[in-house]
Amino acid sequence: MAARLTLEGVNLHFGGVTVLKDVGFTVEPATVLGLVGPNGAGKTSLFNCISGHYKPSSGSIRIDDAEISQTAPAGMSRHGLARTFQHPALQLEATVLDNVLLGGHARLPGGPASWALRLPPMARGERDLRTEALGRLDELGLGWAAHRRADELSHGLHKSVELCRALMVRPEVLLLDEPAAGLSHGEVDAFIQTIQTLRETGEITIVIVEHHMGVISALADRVVVLDHGRKLMEGTAAEAQSDPRVIEAYLGKDASDDAA
Repeated sequence: MAARLTLEGVNLHFGGVTVLKDVGFTVEPATVLGLVGPNGAGKTSLFNCISGHYKPSSGSIRIDDAEISQTAPAGMSRHGLARTFQHPALQLEATVLDNVLLGGHARLPGGPASWALRLPPMARGERDLRTEALGRLDELGLGWAAHRRADELSHGLHKSVELCRALMVRPEVLLLDEPAAGLSHGEVDAFIQTIQTLRETGEITIVIVEHHMGVISALADRVVVLDHGRKLMEGTAAEAQSDPRVIEAYLGKDASDDAA
């Protein structure tokens, strides 16, 4: 089931530099939130805090009632959280199927010893994961590529493979970092359709960092705008695009005056 993601008073400091200041919002279960803002607004830093790559200096990050702000990235799958990155980190020499299977390994029974010895529960788990991974690849239109090396695929397909790998976590909360960056028009349309299909299942809460406002407008139920590490506004995509504060943050004071 989809989970609620709640941030309260999140601050992040690197030395004497404030990167995030008192950021808070709630993403309701089975909804899509777009996290937008100009370059340097703190979007990636906030994503890194949510996914455990950074530890907030203070504040709370919860999935339902579970506090995750001090959880390491490797432990996030236990809380039902998965993430993609702007630049997919695939094992290029491995097959697409092997890359996707990595997303489900945390769900296998036992631990490293049973994996290495290939004990019966592990073998059964691997067979089940393989079937599930092939099904996921088919859902995303990638079944044909399952046994190809990842380095034979385009950048756009790498992003689809990474999304498929993240879905193998069976996430309740899914973070998508610049998923449309570098995609062709057709690939963007296909991505939008994929996320719309995922949302309709009611099983995943999604947060998207994205500069492509067409993607945000098509997918996001709510939008949070960051600027200089602070939450500038929260509302619908249409409200964000017409807000003078947002226009000024993106385009400068003169553009804001012209839009007023």
